[in-house]
Amino acid sequence: MYLYNLTLQQATGILCAINGNFSGGKTQEIVVARGKVLDLLRPDENGKIQTLLSVEVFGAIRSLAQFRLTGSQKDYIVVGSDSGRIVILEYNKEKNVFDKVHQETFGKSGCRRIVPGQYLAIDPKGRAVMIGACEKQKLVYVLNRDTAARLTISSPLEAHKSHTICYSICGVDCGFENPIFAAIELDYSEADQDSTGQAASEAQKQLTFYELDLGLNHVSRKWSEQVDNGANLLVTVPGGGDGPSGVLVCAENFVIYKNSKGPDFRAVIPRRADLPAERGVLIVSAAMHKQKSMFFFLLQTEYGDIFKVTLEHDGDSVSELKIKYFDTIPVTASMCVLKSGFLFAASEFGNHALYQFQAIGEEPDVESSSATLMETDEGFQPVFFQPRGLKNLVRIDQVESLMPIMDMKVINLFEEETPQIFSLCGRGPRSSLRILRPGLAISEMAVSQLPGLPSAVWTVKKNVNDEFDAYIVVSFTNATLVLSIGETVEEVSDSGFLDTTPSLAVSLIGDDSLMQVHPNGIRHIREDGRINEWRTPGKRSIVKVGSNRLQVVIALTGGELIYFEVDMTGQLMEVEKHEMSGDVACLDIAPVPEGRQRSRFLAVGSYDNTIRILSLDPDDCMQILSVQSVSSPPESLLFLEVQASVGGEDGADHPASLFLNAGLQTGVLFRTVVDMVTGQLSDSRSRFLGLRPPKLFSVIVRGRRAMLCLSSRPWLGYIHQGHFQLTPLSYETLEFAASFSSDQCAEGVVAVAGDALRIFTIERLGETFNETVIPLRYTPRKFVLHPKWKLLVIIESDQGAFNAEEREAARKEFFEAAGMGENGNANAEQMENGDDEDKDDPLSDEQYGYPKAESDKWVSCIRVLDPRKATTTCLLELQDNEAAFSVCTVNFHDKEYGTLLAVGTAKGLQFWPKRSLVAGFIHIYRFLEDGKSLELLHKTQVEGVPLALSQFQGRLLAGIGPVLRLYDLGKRRLLRKCENKLFPNKIVSIHTYRDRIYVGDIQESFHFCKYRRDENQLYIFADDCVPRWLTASYHIDFDTMAGADKFGNFYFVRLPQDVSDEIEEDPTGGKIKWEQGKLNGAPNKVEEIVQFHVGDVVTCLQKASLIPGGSECIIYGTVMGSLGALHAFTSRDDVDFFSHLEMHMRQEHPPLCGRDHMAYRSAYFPVKDVIDGDLCEQFPTLPLDLQRKIADELDRTPGEILKKLEEVRNKII
Repeated sequence: MYLYNLTLQQATGILCAINGNFSGGKTQEIVVARGKVLDLLRPDENGKIQTLLSVEVFGAIRSLAQFRLTGSQKDYIVVGSDSGRIVILEYNKEKNVFDKVHQETFGKSGCRRIVPGQYLAIDPKGRAVMIGACEKQKLVYVLNRDTAARLTISSPLEAHKSHTICYSICGVDCGFENPIFAAIELDYSEADQDSTGQAASEAQKQLTFYELDLGLNHVSRKWSEQVDNGANLLVTVPGGGDGPSGVLVCAENFVIYKNSKGPDFRAVIPRRADLPAERGVLIVSAAMHKQKSMFFFLLQTEYGDIFKVTLEHDGDSVSELKIKYFDTIPVTASMCVLKSGFLFAASEFGNHALYQFQAIGEEPDVESSSATLMETDEGFQPVFFQPRGLKNLVRIDQVESLMPIMDMKVINLFEEETPQIFSLCGRGPRSSLRILRPGLAISEMAVSQLPGLPSAVWTVKKNVNDEFDAYIVVSFTNATLVLSIGETVEEVSDSGFLDTTPSLAVSLIGDDSLMQVHPNGIRHIREDGRINEWRTPGKRSIVKVGSNRLQVVIALTGGELIYFEVDMTGQLMEVEKHEMSGDVACLDIAPVPEGRQRSRFLAVGSYDNTIRILSLDPDDCMQILSVQSVSSPPESLLFLEVQASVGGEDGADHPASLFLNAGLQTGVLFRTVVDMVTGQLSDSRSRFLGLRPPKLFSVIVRGRRAMLCLSSRPWLGYIHQGHFQLTPLSYETLEFAASFSSDQCAEGVVAVAGDALRIFTIERLGETFNETVIPLRYTPRKFVLHPKWKLLVIIESDQGAFNAEEREAARKEFFEAAGMGENGNANAEQMENGDDEDKDDPLSDEQYGYPKAESDKWVSCIRVLDPRKATTTCLLELQDNEAAFSVCTVNFHDKEYGTLLAVGTAKGLQFWPKRSLVAGFIHIYRFLEDGKSLELLHKTQVEGVPLALSQFQGRLLAGIGPVLRLYDLGKRRLLRKCENKLFPNKIVSIHTYRDRIYVGDIQESFHFCKYRRDENQLYIFADDCVPRWLTASYHIDFDTMAGADKFGNFYFVRLPQDVSDEIEEDPTGGKIKWEQGKLNGAPNKVEEIVQFHVGDVVTCLQKASLIPGGSECIIYGTVMGSLGALHAFTSRDDVDFFSHLEMHMRQEHPPLCGRDHMAYRSAYFPVKDVIDGDLCEQFPTLPLDLQRKIADELDRTPGEILKKLEEVRNKII
């Protein structure tokens, strides 16, 4: 079995982000690392974040930094990854790619303790970079430029110190003196030697300065001083004339300013009034903003509060360190302050946001300072504050993030064409259920009812140079309605259009006149209002029209074609007639190429299942150039011209080409390439779009021509990063459409459906899914679908938070006290004004997080949700410190209650100092009111946490610690029927099929069990010989399980066929019972038949088909918020083709950050029988000569390779 791995949705979480001028202009971009993907983002002029470039690097990106050489205008990107190499990238604006400038190897690959790559620090003047490991090793590279102004890099200089753990490093700004790097270190050599533990308790963190002597080319330890043991982060302070130099050390509860020259300044970090005393406050991310005359820091704590830190200084001497409360936003992994007044917040969990600065915190607020630091007997006096609404920041855009996907199911609950993906995402108050649908998101601008059922709609400009459209023309069965576009859209009657007849086409003709084609003729409206009318000969009427700006072809009943051209004076002149053999089904004329008088090609579709290309050149007018037969009569034709491109915006090289698209009556879209010179057709491909014949329209998206196909749902065909993508739009069925442009909506689409006129725009391109979000209360753990009522039951739980009643009480108390506190006044005023409820709620949980409780407190709830109405029908909070961990629906033998819900909970679970719990329970609930609410039948105490529950032959199977137990339903509690205690650690998943039970152990992979009813015994008959820390599992077939482990690997295990048959054919079960186990395990071992390193922890797996009538593939969701699919190949030829393509791609196009692709996909186990589609899909982004070289090796053309890639993608989504 061979699988093809394809990422459907790139990872959406962000691990680190940096900002700088990477394209070399005035604008600032943001580079973000999403695990194994490097993205370049830029906020556009409206403050919406656009993705300019996204590259899969096939390695784990651990750190990013940007630097610029003195006097240059452009920033370089330094990447620290698991490749054992330091890589410096430059963004190439012309080709829209990252160019690798340098790649220097220094160690082994993989994320290891002593191999650098975890930390990066840059000398603020761009002269050197330090790359550090978690332990022992630090390397410094000197950066310079050669005579041609190219970047050069030296060989590495060592700054190692053995037995030392490093916590953070940064560059120290000391102007143009020797570069200095600072590090927080902890020496553990004594603690290692001392067995009593005395030395370990006395170990002390140090702040060390390393100096790079540029003259001697050598790094030495310059200065070292003790620092708080809670120190975790260093921030560079500007120096060299801009500031006092030195570093800020962020420690638990304190920020300390340190410099090798002067005294320390320490200030306490203000803490929330409701924080338990046992919890400290740590800084998790920092950003600095520097202007000519001033600088300040924004530091964010682990609770989401941002503080503005300023230093009072005179030249080099500091007099005071101040910390002032700034605002509260969700906890970030990185913050970037852009020069344009934006703050980009890459959230740790949930959506990322772009904020705009309203102010920079000049107004008075809660503040602590080194001058007012008070020492008492218990330590330093804390400063308290209350979080409030945003005052200095305002959110203007957010980027969807699914991180982390906790659980996922693919189900078609809404009876749509394609199934929906229901995923549980996020953490704490920011968690949500997201319903993902394949397709692009639409934002609807306007909907208006029309006086009847329209059949078509067009938009026209008055002049070819106009920026915006002037009229919307709507055709009905017996009339035409003309609407003028201004501030509003209103009906006009003086446009010159004939309104007593239906229209067949309306367009701009020549430079400034309008044309209306109706069944009885052509009406040509000149700019000065003169109207010329051409009438059809005899009783014949016009049935089809094809036109561009200078040419018109009409088809009359009976199949006669008449061809018109616009002459020099702007008149329409009849040029040629041509009789076709039968009626014409559809027509289209190719757009006029740049600098030409006319287009050469006319496409005519006939009811005899053919499409003909006719010439419109004066020399061979109406001669047939080529014929293409298709499977059914064409309904609609469209020529789509793709401009030539060398890299540029869409990141790929391709020559100009002309595509002919045909929508066939069977609902298939047929695409073929037209030779620009001869008109021959080649390289055709087809795709089923829906049950209605697709109608094709040309629209403008992002300034480029794109194709809108209206079948039973709308599709958009466009070029994105070098690929032609055909993606459905998440919108209802439309009848007819045209592109629309006005000053309110520059790039939209106007369409008719039913009796309504709709104007909409298409949101972010290149996305595979769009989402509907339903917020949840706590971190979701798992969910199940009620089989009959189609409701979702979700269990949510969080550690260290208060339950709803306690939170309500605390909030009331806060409101009552709000009149007194220092920043309480503002809240009181706001409440009196009674503004927007939501906006001025001073404690919206989504933004501030829940108030923190002691770590042994748990909150949890069970939610019944109706996905069709997106409403919660029942929400049960669990009482007295219980938390839910597993859930399943179960039908017991006696059908008294029908489907019941089993929930496994734990009371008082603690992980530190040692894992302990008060008790575990299994709750049984019954569904009332058609499944909309729950009632507790009873709960049964068990000895551990039930981490897995499953229905099995009318009973309930529970995995409780290492015990697999079978329960039946009693009146007061569950009754034990049978158990097996021989599992190694903890059972985390149970799947059943017939009388087999597939049990997943937390660190020992899968165990195959059989239940013998006559003996009432559970036997383990096979297990895996490889230890696997399971995070996800799915049952594939009778002998096969798919699993994923916590190191990011995906694998299949299969029971050998002969063993499987033997077990099934053994009537007495004696074989299983008396056979000796191997290696303290089961008598038989399963084989691992598929191995693949995804590079991201997979949390859920499911077998499903995402397209109607498509084959099933395995869909997986990961912690970083990405979705992928594994598709099984059906033919040996495909396997050969793709494995050879993958091999050539590995050689010709090695990954960007220096990791070997083969080694990456085999990070833990050698990759087996999986072809990496993500690597194959980088083929169109290669330079053209390289594409040809690889294609020649494969005996194909580049076009055929692209076609194969598109085909396999279309089989999946």
